[in-house]
Amino acid sequence: MSRTEIDRRIAVVRRFNRFYTQQIGILHESLLDSRFSLTEGRIVYELAQIDETTAGELARQLGLDAGYLSRILRRLRQGGLVERTQSTADARRMHLSLTAAGRRAYAAINKRSYGEIGAMLKAIAPSEQNRLVGAMASIENLLGEGRTDDAIVLRSHMPGDSGWVISRHAALYAEEYGWDGTFEALVATIAADFIETNDPARERCWIAELDGAPMGSVMVVAKSKTVAKLRLLLVEPRARGLGIGRRLVIECLRFAKRVGYRRMTLWTNSNLDAARHIYERLDFDLTDEKPHLSFGHDLVGETWERSLADVP
Repeated sequence: MSRTEIDRRIAVVRRFNRFYTQQIGILHESLLDSRFSLTEGRIVYELAQIDETTAGELARQLGLDAGYLSRILRRLRQGGLVERTQSTADARRMHLSLTAAGRRAYAAINKRSYGEIGAMLKAIAPSEQNRLVGAMASIENLLGEGRTDDAIVLRSHMPGDSGWVISRHAALYAEEYGWDGTFEALVATIAADFIETNDPARERCWIAELDGAPMGSVMVVAKSKTVAKLRLLLVEPRARGLGIGRRLVIECLRFAKRVGYRRMTLWTNSNLDAARHIYERLDFDLTDEKPHLSFGHDLVGETWERSLADVP
């Protein structure tokens, strides 16, 4: 790579840094018009996510100088926001945690941050919001320590998604299992029925995105007033192992319980090991098995079910 190209890329990154620090208010004297500096706010945020930690662990997590962190923690303790308690396991260790006043202060800045970011997103179209979040996930993944659940975005079905769902099901199942065009026809029928007849209050389709690109799908439809049916679970090969399938199924379970279903059912085939593993780990029970000739192959169809009573 030429020196000119390196200089150009450095200039682009610096320009983005200047833009984004201004966009999120880092240059302001206080964080979100609170009494906290940016660093103090970040420390309060980290302490709010855990029950207790030590100053050493906090310094390593945030990459802060121990002396600098100690001075900030002293101010937060003097303000009644942070407290230190002696470890019951090791008397030499002092644990840090937020006081009740500290948690109230955190709740206030967290609510303000949520509102400001919500307002920023509301100003752009939903499709552009997906591009923005995907680009942010890409930056985090490239500069961080690898992909996390936060890099995966689940969004509701939008016009054009059904074509992708049908195409990817047909192509992947033909490539991985040798299924013929009758499977594509089945998926197309399910997708068309969903578009034409779905009840938005009780039926839903989700698309999982990674770096702004679709990587998975699933839907919930009504089997009866009390039983929901999970359909068309798919995860792209290059995105497998990231927990996308599990995230999609959990989203289905939570939605189904929230809108009043009591049970969830699904139909799959015995050779779809990855999907069956997800269902087993999420407490579905295999309730029925039947051999059938479909999609050009002898298969064993399976019905799996679970109660929604214990879904959080």
